[in-house]
Amino acid sequence: MNSLKVLDVTLRDGGCVNDFDFGQTYIDKILAAQEASGVEVIELGYIDARHGSVNGRTQYINEQVISQHVLKHKKDGVTYVAMMDYGKFDICNLQPRTEEGIDGIRMAFHKKDYMDVIPLGRKIIEKGYQFYIQPMITIRYEDEELLELIKIINSELPDAAGFYIVDSFGEMRPNDMNRILSLVDHNLIQSMTLGFHSHNNLQMSYSNAVAMLQFPTNRDLMLDSSIMGMGKGAGNLNTELLLEHLNLYYGKNYIISPLLEVIDKVINQLHSEFYWGYAPEYYLSSAYHCTPSYASHFYNKHMLPIDQVGELLSLIEDDKKISFDKKYAEEIYRKYNASKAVDDSNAVNELKKEFGEKRILLVAPGKSAGESRHEIQSICKEDDVISIGLNSTLDVNFDYLLTTRKDIYDIAVAAGKNVIVSSNISKGGRGNVKILNYSNWIDIDEGTHDSSSVIALNLLKTCTVKKIMLAGFDGFSIDINENYYDPNMRHPVNSEQAERRNKYYTKFINSIREQGKDIEFITPSKYDIDLLEKEDKREN
Repeated sequence: MNSLKVLDVTLRDGGCVNDFDFGQTYIDKILAAQEASGVEVIELGYIDARHGSVNGRTQYINEQVISQHVLKHKKDGVTYVAMMDYGKFDICNLQPRTEEGIDGIRMAFHKKDYMDVIPLGRKIIEKGYQFYIQPMITIRYEDEELLELIKIINSELPDAAGFYIVDSFGEMRPNDMNRILSLVDHNLIQSMTLGFHSHNNLQMSYSNAVAMLQFPTNRDLMLDSSIMGMGKGAGNLNTELLLEHLNLYYGKNYIISPLLEVIDKVINQLHSEFYWGYAPEYYLSSAYHCTPSYASHFYNKHMLPIDQVGELLSLIEDDKKISFDKKYAEEIYRKYNASKAVDDSNAVNELKKEFGEKRILLVAPGKSAGESRHEIQSICKEDDVISIGLNSTLDVNFDYLLTTRKDIYDIAVAAGKNVIVSSNISKGGRGNVKILNYSNWIDIDEGTHDSSSVIALNLLKTCTVKKIMLAGFDGFSIDINENYYDPNMRHPVNSEQAERRNKYYTKFINSIREQGKDIEFITPSKYDIDLLEKEDKREN
């Protein structure tokens, strides 16, 4: 190669993890570490007119606020850039480059938009900025399409600063790298830098970077990376690992210690709150060639085994795979589960008759259920009580086990228990199994709520019960050890997920109470409005 540079994307791609909300203190510390390490190019964030902010975040309303609030002092020898997604900023509003501001702009775009990017790139260059061309999901281009794009760039944007191979979904392997590198290197204008941006879904970022470094070429190369691999989903190539490799084998003199220090004091804190890194769902997103946002969305419901998450990903239409559509994802999820429909009228009538004028004890798998097992067992023995365990593995002799999980269902049936199950889990069973039609008992607002708690409470709304007693309805905490009594059911949730779920269940349970149902919490719960009101009064 002729020359080699590293572009650190921590403040931009890393921002996809925490909604770019680093806060000014962390922004300053990360930028200082990047500069001290000796990386040649630093990406300071996104420019996005609609979702951008003025300060505190690395998603900016325009390029001017970057120099006002972030780039207060520029280090000699460092190039500072920002990224735009095609269509999210009007280039007419981009001010001409100044010495105090960013030096370059990278524009990411999908294949369908590449012709429209060319005139935008021309305008950006004319305003004095370096322009980097980022064709997302480069592997999706047929050879002829990629050659056509390169031909246009050679003709219309020969003075662009760089052309990138972008592995948006982390699905490329070294053989893919070598094929695309060969095609681009032999056809792209020789004066243009060739870059590589990777995601680590298959844990191939490092291997692919090495493949690029070993590729025989005389052109300038640029590799993207982020500190501790901070980035959406499985994350990116680790800057500290890449710099060490370049020091060892390519005669570079990067300084690793500032990066390790900022990892210790900043990035580790972010990682504990906003997880990124390898996970099975990100492997699946790569295997099914779609944005990891779909895999995360389905997996984080914690309602389906991982193999069924893969089945859901296989149902996504090709034109929907490149960017996440939550409404579309929810439609696929509901349609998948509702496809196993049954007529549940007889089962429902039998349950209504059995539950009539009884007190119903619902026991969810919250941690308090395990701590209050003896009290729960005592209530279950009372004459007018019917007890229902919800996805429960608690050692209590419930009258029924209502489950929305295949593993718990199989164990319960094998043990001969009385089971209530949703039709997406089972369409058939013996006399002690009552099947509820999935679509009839879920709740839908902006999302699909199909937990055992929702199905049970929706069922009880239709019954003339004396009282509904709730145990183990603790609510969600970001502390994984606080959410379930059974360690096998524990899944990590971030603060946003915990707050959203607690808010939903509080509202949902209160709506049933407002419809005339007598509801009593047997164990402490974040959903208990009476308790919340008492706490508010104490604080005031």
